[in-house]
Amino acid sequence: MTEPHSDDPWQWPESTWRPIVEHVRAGRSLSPSTWPGDADVAVAVSFDSDHETPALRDGSVTPGVLSGGQYGARVALPRIDALLARHEVPASFFVPAVSALLYPEQIDAALAGGHEIAVHGWIHERNTLLSRDDEFDLTLRSIDTLEKLSGKRPVGIRTPSWDFSPNTLDIIRELGFLYDSSLMADDDPYELVAAGEPTGIVELPVEWIRDDAPYFGMARFAGLRPYTAPGAVLDIWKREFDGARAEKGVFQLTMHPSIIGHRSRLWILDELLTYIRSTSNPWFATHEQLATLVAGKDIS
Repeated sequence: MTEPHSDDPWQWPESTWRPIVEHVRAGRSLSPSTWPGDADVAVAVSFDSDHETPALRDGSVTPGVLSGGQYGARVALPRIDALLARHEVPASFFVPAVSALLYPEQIDAALAGGHEIAVHGWIHERNTLLSRDDEFDLTLRSIDTLEKLSGKRPVGIRTPSWDFSPNTLDIIRELGFLYDSSLMADDDPYELVAAGEPTGIVELPVEWIRDDAPYFGMARFAGLRPYTAPGAVLDIWKREFDGARAEKGVFQLTMHPSIIGHRSRLWILDELLTYIRSTSNPWFATHEQLATLVAGKDIS
C-alpha cells in the first residue's frame, strides 16, 4: 500500500489517492439467491467478549476500571448464554486471547451452547498502530490460544479496531482465514479485493448502527456517556432487521457482554429475537456458517 503523500490531501495526485482507496475494496456480492430452509432473511448474532482487555491495552490497571470488564464475564455472559439457549439461537463470540486465558470457562460454555469462537486480537490491540511483524505475531498467538482452549482452529477474525492496517489483509490471507468481519462496504456479504485482485476472503460487514457500544458506551474521564434510551435502540435494530428481511439479505448484529448484559438492556435482545421469530422465517447462523455458505462450501 502506498504511504500517504506528505502534502495536504486536496493536493494529492491520483497516483497517491487511487492506490490508497484500492488497497482493500469490496468485490463481488456473495449473497445467495436463497437461504437454507427457504428462509426470508439470514440472522448472524455476535458478541465481542472484550472484558478487561481494552483497559489493559490502554494501561488502565485500577480495580474500578477492570471490574467493569469482569462484569461481562462474571454476570453478563451467563445471562446471555441462557437467553440464546431459550431462543435457540447460535451466536459467534469474538474473543481476545487474553480474555480467553482469563476466563477459559467462557469458551467451554460457548461451545456447549453450539456457538462459534473467533479471533478478536490478543489484548484488543489497535492493529493499525502495529508493525507487520507485531501484528502477525499477535494474530498467530491469538489463533493458537483459541485453538488450544477450544480444540478447534478458528476460521474467522474481527480486528479489535474494526479496521485494517496496510498489512492486515495480507496477514489474514497468509494465516488462512475463511472470513473477516471488520469492514463496512455493504449490508450483505462480499468478497475482499486487494489492489484489484479477488482474494477469496469473505467479508461479513459490521456497522456501528448495529453495535451496542455507540449507544451505551461509557468512559468516565473521556466524557463519553450513554445517550440513547434502550427502547430507541430496539427500534433502530428492528428497522435494520426489517430492511434486511425486505431485501432477503443479512441482519448482522454486534454486542458486548459488559454493555448489553445489564438488567436494563438485555431485554432489548430478548424482544428483538422474539420479534424476528414472529415476523419472519429466519435462518439463524453463526458467522462461520454464514461465511461457509456464501463461499459456496458445504455447511452440513
